[in-house]
Amino acid sequence: MPQQVSVPEEDAGREELSRPNAVADPDTEVGRIAAVRRYSILDTPPDGAFDRVAAMAARLFDVPVATVTIVDTDRIWFKAAHGLEDVSEIGRDPGLCGSAVLRDDALVIPDTLLDDVARGNPLVTGPLGVRFYAAAPITTADGHRLGTVNILDTKPRSITEDDTATLADLAAIVMDELELRLAALAAVRHEQERRLAESWHAEIEHERAEAERKAREQAEKDKAAIAAFASTLQRTLLPPSLPAVPGLELACHYHTASVHDVGGDFYDVFPLDAGRWAFFLGDVCGKGAEAASVTSLARYTLRAAAHHESDPVAVLGALNTALLTDAAAGSRFCTAVFGLLTRQETGGFHITVATGGHPPAYHLRPADDETGVWVKAVRPKGGMLIGAFPEAPFAQTSFSLAPGEGFLLYTDGLTEARTSDGTMLGEEGLTAFLHEQTGPTSATTLVDNVVALLETMPDGDGDDVALLALSVPRPDTVDAPGVSTTAHTTALPQLSGEER
Repeated sequence: MPQQVSVPEEDAGREELSRPNAVADPDTEVGRIAAVRRYSILDTPPDGAFDRVAAMAARLFDVPVATVTIVDTDRIWFKAAHGLEDVSEIGRDPGLCGSAVLRDDALVIPDTLLDDVARGNPLVTGPLGVRFYAAAPITTADGHRLGTVNILDTKPRSITEDDTATLADLAAIVMDELELRLAALAAVRHEQERRLAESWHAEIEHERAEAERKAREQAEKDKAAIAAFASTLQRTLLPPSLPAVPGLELACHYHTASVHDVGGDFYDVFPLDAGRWAFFLGDVCGKGAEAASVTSLARYTLRAAAHHESDPVAVLGALNTALLTDAAAGSRFCTAVFGLLTRQETGGFHITVATGGHPPAYHLRPADDETGVWVKAVRPKGGMLIGAFPEAPFAQTSFSLAPGEGFLLYTDGLTEARTSDGTMLGEEGLTAFLHEQTGPTSATTLVDNVVALLETMPDGDGDDVALLALSVPRPDTVDAPGVSTTAHTTALPQLSGEER
C-alpha cells in the first residue's frame, strides 16, 4: 500500500524554500485551500489523464522522476508520480512543492547543493538524492495555485526558457483536466438533483400539473445552461487573439454550427524563436466534451512538440503518438496542417507545411493579367489521418510566400457546405471561387470573402468551420515596414428566445 514519506525530526522546524514572490499571505492561503476543496481532487483514485502528464514530463525532459501534486493545508498529495513508487503524500513543511506553489511563475533550482535552503531538504539529503528540481504552478482562472507539476533529477542540470514554457503548458493541461472533471461532477450532481425533484413531485398526485410545469421550465434552463457551457468551453479551446507577426497579415474566423455541442476545429499561431513562427489548423472527429478533451490535448501537444522538434512531420508524429497512447482520446482521431514560418531577408516568408489527412490549403496571388487570382492547391502527398495508426506517415512541402501573396487554410465544414442546388461546394467549387476573386490577396480579404460565400448558402455552414489566412503585404500597401495587421472573428450561434 502507498505510504506517507516521513520528514526527519531535525528538519521539522525548517522554513519553506524562500524565493521572490514566495510569500504565504494568510488571506490568499484561505482562498487557495477553498479552491483546492472546490475541485474535490484530494484522495481520489489514480487517473490516467494525470498519470500521462507526469509520464510526458519525464519523457520531454529526460528525468527519472516527474510528479503532479496538490498542496493541502499540511501535506503535499501526489495525484500522479512517475518514477516514485509507493508514495501518496509527504508533509508540507519543509517541501519543495510547498515552496513552488507560493510563486506566480516556475521555480527552477539547477543544483540543490548550491542552494542555501534546498540543500537541507529531505529529498536532497535522503536516499533519493535530488540534485535538480523544477516546478510550474497549477493555477486556476481566478489565480489560485492548487499545486505543481514537478520534474526532479539526481544530477545537476539547467533548462531553457522554452523548457520552462513547456513545463507551464503541462501545468495548464492539468488545469484543463481539472476543469473538465469539475464540469462532469457538476453535471452528475445536477442530474441527480433533477431526478430527485421529479420523483418527489410524482408522489404528490394533486401537484402533478405544477410539477410538470416546473420540469419543463427546468428542462429549458438546462438546455440554455448546456448551450452557455458549450459556448464558454469552445472559447477556451481557441486562442483569444492572433499574435502580431512583423511583415505578415493574419486573419481567422470560427463558426460552430450548434449552440449545444462543442466543435472539434482548432487553430493557433505562436512564436518559436527569432524570426521563426509556427501555425496549425485541424479538425477532431466528433463533437461534445470528449472531442473538446481531444482538441485540448492536440493544441497543447502541437505547441509543446514545436519547441522540441524542428521538422513539421516530427511534430505531427508526436501528436499521433499522444492520441494513440491517451486512453481518454478513445478512438478519436483528427486531421491537421502544421507549418513553420521563417522570415526572409529579401521580404516574405519561407513556409514548410506538413499535413495529416487534411484538405488542401491554397497558395494565392494576383494573376499576371490582373483578371483574377492565381490559385495553387498545397497538399503534400502521403499524409494520413492523425491518431488512426501507430506508423502513420505524414508528408510536407516548402514554398515561399512573397509580398502580395496569400495562404488560406480551412476545415472541411467549408467544402461540405451545400450550394443552392443541393450539391456540396467541394474543393473544385472552392478553387473556382478563389480564382474569381479580385483585388489584393490579403488575409483579411480572403477570410471576409469566404465568410460572405458561406452566408450565401441556403443552410449556411451546416458543420463547424475554421479559417486561417496569412498574407505578405506589398511594401506600398503598409504604412511602415514590418507592420502586421491581425483580424480575429469568432461566430458562435445566438440562443433563440425559446432556448434562453
